[in-house]
Amino acid sequence: MPVLDRFRLDGKVAIVTGASSGLGVAFARGLAEAGADVAVGARRVERLEDTRALVEAAGRRAFAERLDVADPDSCAAFVEATVAALGRVDVLVNNAGVGTAVPALRESPEDFRRVVDINLNGCYWMAQRAAAAMRDGGAIVNVASVLGLTTAGLPQAAYSATKAALIGLTRDLAQQWTGRRGIRVNALAPGWFASEMTDELPDGYLEKQGQRIVAGRIGDPEELAAALVFLVSDAAGYVTGQTLAVDGGFTIT
Repeated sequence: MPVLDRFRLDGKVAIVTGASSGLGVAFARGLAEAGADVAVGARRVERLEDTRALVEAAGRRAFAERLDVADPDSCAAFVEATVAALGRVDVLVNNAGVGTAVPALRESPEDFRRVVDINLNGCYWMAQRAAAAMRDGGAIVNVASVLGLTTAGLPQAAYSATKAALIGLTRDLAQQWTGRRGIRVNALAPGWFASEMTDELPDGYLEKQGQRIVAGRIGDPEELAAALVFLVSDAAGYVTGQTLAVDGGFTIT
């Protein structure tokens, strides 16, 4: 197979969670441009239509439906509906997540559990259901964060803990499923990219953190989407259980 053909996803069906805005939209579009049909899910179902339109504009089939990853029944129903609509599941992108910046002495049990339910438990429920539906092997990418690898000056215990846990979950699922089921499991650890989460950061915070970015700028979502396409394609056929930091060098400073 020619090298560039290894990056193609023709004939594949991908699921992207948290696809109503930000990086989820970039992931869905990138997968479609690489040849995949894409199922997109999020709680804000009314905003999924724009993502669906981007997938269809790339010439691929799209399926959009409400998804609450914190609810195992919603995860199971979404995967089942994807198979009914698009015929199969080959790729899962666990992108749905929430962020908080609450001092540890003031964070309530309810707030902490909410972050865990979405960022960690939700990825696990989706991975379980998607892996069960993958008949010819597949690829799962958990979207972690550089904050699972380092700190960045804000009180983000719940967020950082869940992203670090996702990296551990990635390793274990890769060990369980790659050899037995042909399902590769990897993680992306994005650095700073424009998104709804970064829009909520305190004034001046992103500029200060930018001093740690070796590349001298924040990332373009299309750069992260390209890394995702690599991880789920045959180009990464010998890559599993790994965490790829796409951060402009943030974690080496």
